[in-house]
Amino acid sequence: MKHTIYLAGGCFWGVQAYMEKLPGVLETEAGYANGETKNPSYEEVCGKDTGHAETVRVIYDSDILPLSLLLKAFFKVVDPTQLDRQGGDVGKQYRNGVFYVDEADKPVIEDMVAYLQTNYDKTVVTEVKALENFYPAEEYHQQYLNKTPAGYCHINLSDAEEFIRENGLNRA
Repeated sequence: MKHTIYLAGGCFWGVQAYMEKLPGVLETEAGYANGETKNPSYEEVCGKDTGHAETVRVIYDSDILPLSLLLKAFFKVVDPTQLDRQGGDVGKQYRNGVFYVDEADKPVIEDMVAYLQTNYDKTVVTEVKALENFYPAEEYHQQYLNKTPAGYCHINLSDAEEFIRENGLNRA
């Protein structure tokens, strides 16, 4: 069944490239979520306090990749204890979060965050909330690492293949 979730995990280039490698992910779009300004530009999100997080909209087949497994994949490459940063990226726009559009997803996300907390000494700071707004990023940000393979990425993209093997996922 087709389902949508919004994932913020630092720079959206790496999150998008990583998610696209997972079986069951049908479509992704980089953008800006849960901020105070309408239709912000990249420069505004990075240079002004718009409140937006760099976020990837992930449309996936929940029969192939249930939300709990998708979140497990996400947290393989995102540190849930990092406040307003991931990798070398620092700022509120790089916070980590899971934004849902289906209220039934909230307990699944909260259960994952509670489970993560049992594995960390530091506090898990992942933002869990309903999606308030989402604005697609400029075209040059979409599938950026496909267009620029040597581009900066705080995520080890080979972790996707490892995750697929570890969880017995088959390529569709």
